[in-house]
Amino acid sequence: MATTRSDDLGLATWRRDPGTVIRRAVSVPAGDLTPLAIVAGSEVTGPATDWLPHSHPRHELVWVRGGTLTSRIGRRIVTVPAGFGLWLPADVVHGGRLTAGAELHDAFFDPDRTPVEFGGPTLITMTPLLESLLVRLARTDLDAGARARTEAVVFDVLDPAQRQFALELPGDPRIDPIAEALLADPSDDRGLLEWATLLGLSDRTITRAFRETTGLSFGQWRQVLRVHEAVALLSGGADVREVSERLGYAQPSTFIAAFRRVLNVTPGVLALDVRNPVSAVQGAGLPTT
Repeated sequence: MATTRSDDLGLATWRRDPGTVIRRAVSVPAGDLTPLAIVAGSEVTGPATDWLPHSHPRHELVWVRGGTLTSRIGRRIVTVPAGFGLWLPADVVHGGRLTAGAELHDAFFDPDRTPVEFGGPTLITMTPLLESLLVRLARTDLDAGARARTEAVVFDVLDPAQRQFALELPGDPRIDPIAEALLADPSDDRGLLEWATLLGLSDRTITRAFRETTGLSFGQWRQVLRVHEAVALLSGGADVREVSERLGYAQPSTFIAAFRRVLNVTPGVLALDVRNPVSAVQGAGLPTT
């Protein structure tokens, strides 16, 4: 069972593409789950999908194939590209955005029988072994012994990614309108002086507020937000030139350089990784931002 919760951040959600389906929650499978430490399943959602903020009584591990999941957790946005999963502890309120045509997989873990802890939402390395074990647990013909052995191996190989890819939202009423505008349209190219005039603040105040709340300058924060959006667009099949134009870059080369600064990999390589998730796991690590 999932519980839908209100989003009290005072910030708009990310931009929704036309045709996006809005859902209340990803539900834990129905029935008596008492004998099961891990319950796994999958679905193909079809159109781009947004899940409203909600929580689960069990831990959740969610990952995708053929696309990208972006999750909003409190004041943090986490992008989950190919080859990675997102661990969400029980009762953590989160929303999500899935690119069109992606195959969504999730596994729910009984907190009382899960011997691993990550201390909060965490990117997990989805190795082929881990993924195959969880797909096996989605079967309905496993006897109790086979299920218990499979679950034990899952706990042994469930490891956090070496680096995480998350963006802190400001949560400061002075600059929240900037974050709100950029979430709705990452290509918005208004600079510090324009925002300062619009909000009746000094550019120094905006710079200081971004540093204090996110650890990044305004320019860095906007750049990282655009990279989060770029990952989703590339996963949806857009090419580098198209993504560059949609995000407001004058030249693809400028976009490629910005992308490389954030992820230490080119957008072209990441687009290939979407089609080959194993290489994504083996490739460059994701930075914490």
